[in-house]
Amino acid sequence: MFLFFVSSGLFLGWSLGANDAANVFGTAVGSRMIRFKTAAVLCSLFIILGAVISGAGATHTLGKLGTVNALPGAFMVAFSAALTVYLMTLAGYPVSTSQAIVGAILGWNFFSGSLTDYHSLVTIVGTWVLCPVLAGFFAVTLYKLIGWIILRCRIHMLMLDAATRYGLVLAGIFGAFSLGANNIANVMGVFVPVSPFADITILGLFSLSASQQLFFLGGLAIALGVFTYSKRVMMTVGEGIFSLSPVAAFVVVMSHSLVLFLFASERLAYFLASHHLPTLPLVPVSSSQAIVGGIIGIGLLKRGRGLRWRMLGGISTGWVSTPVIACLLCYVSLFFLQNVFEQKTYKPVPYKLSVEAMERIRAQAPAAAKALASLEGEKYETTKRFRSAINKQADLSLDEESMILESAELCFLRVKERVIADLDREWFSSEQIRALEVLTNTFFVHKWRLAQTLAAISPAWQFEEGHRFKNKDLENKLSYLYSRFQIERPKADSEPVEPRVAPASQKGQGNNLRQTPGFLSGESLSASRSGFGCFFFGNA
Repeated sequence: MFLFFVSSGLFLGWSLGANDAANVFGTAVGSRMIRFKTAAVLCSLFIILGAVISGAGATHTLGKLGTVNALPGAFMVAFSAALTVYLMTLAGYPVSTSQAIVGAILGWNFFSGSLTDYHSLVTIVGTWVLCPVLAGFFAVTLYKLIGWIILRCRIHMLMLDAATRYGLVLAGIFGAFSLGANNIANVMGVFVPVSPFADITILGLFSLSASQQLFFLGGLAIALGVFTYSKRVMMTVGEGIFSLSPVAAFVVVMSHSLVLFLFASERLAYFLASHHLPTLPLVPVSSSQAIVGGIIGIGLLKRGRGLRWRMLGGISTGWVSTPVIACLLCYVSLFFLQNVFEQKTYKPVPYKLSVEAMERIRAQAPAAAKALASLEGEKYETTKRFRSAINKQADLSLDEESMILESAELCFLRVKERVIADLDREWFSSEQIRALEVLTNTFFVHKWRLAQTLAAISPAWQFEEGHRFKNKDLENKLSYLYSRFQIERPKADSEPVEPRVAPASQKGQGNNLRQTPGFLSGESLSASRSGFGCFFFGNA
């Protein structure tokens, strides 16, 4: 069933390859510097490499926008985005796959009543403006720099032609790698939380995580789209907006590639953050917007002469309508999938203002906690019902509402020994793994309690002010652990007893945390089963 449902992601990958390959080699093919077949082979190969090697960075931000927690729902989100992109591709417009998948995720959020992370949404929408502007700036700067070098060095025309041809090939390769790294999140990002794959090691030489296996499948689908249907859009980008000289074509592709790389590279973000330099958010930006921004930059540098404004108007209309169409299409399709075909498109997320949740809310928002006191102990089966209940009791800001939802969300977790054993030792430090081993077989009913308990055990799990990249890395690791440690919801009304967080004096003492009063260890589980009601976890 997973192979059937993931087919919509492969369709989206095919659509992305058919549409966005134009942004990598379209200017080169349109200016007749590279043959289409050569461009298709190089583009396909390096898109796959970029997806597998560096595809994780942008996926985390997209996942925060909305966590699609049921496989049929993920199928319809990807299918709606793919169908939207395909229809735009038929019209010959280089639309944004990023905008399509964001619109489809919002449609799923509205249908399921799930929380939309508005901070992530604002960040992503902001890049839709920043991306073409940044690409245009790079294009103008590079074009002037290369023009100055040509005049200063007096390069012969034949030598310039050969250098430009090789430059377009290298820029296209860089662009294909960046496209795979940045946009694979659009293709397979919604399937990461529901992936059935396990991490594997190939010939004892290198390992592929579950996400990387998904990204490889998506990369193959993108490559197929490049070969079968990308030529028409390549000609639109290469010739339809502005007639580019070979040098200008190289500049535009390089500008596009730089923008995608900046928004996808975790290593670059870490380097900049470690040197106290500003970083860009790691989000899947629009490849189409980047390439069009670069072309407009060159056109404006030439005072707008030759720019085809009608074509630009059509492309801009496509950018605006793409997320709206994808959102509506996804919402309507989910209704039919759930009510006509009886597929479970989402799993309701339960909430409860437990004693521990109220303590956390009271510490961060005392006034809100006082207003919500009458709801303590109440349980709600969906996000929509819980949000409605708390907003009737208190006038909450978006930040307060988000914190309360996070505090009360019930997510049943068990720290599994086999998951710890399979963790990537290059991503998780030995100190972080030791802290997890201390919690083996421990149960949690709130995600934040696991994070809080790990921070109490080891400084390696503690967030620090001013260390933005480290904090983001910890968030990504915790999100991964939540998905791997999650277990089925208890059938009884009672939930498992959670461990108490160690007091400040015990932080960093490692195994001494097992002696903390109220801490439920694996060894003490049998003595504490009476607190579980009729819920039994077993040893799996």
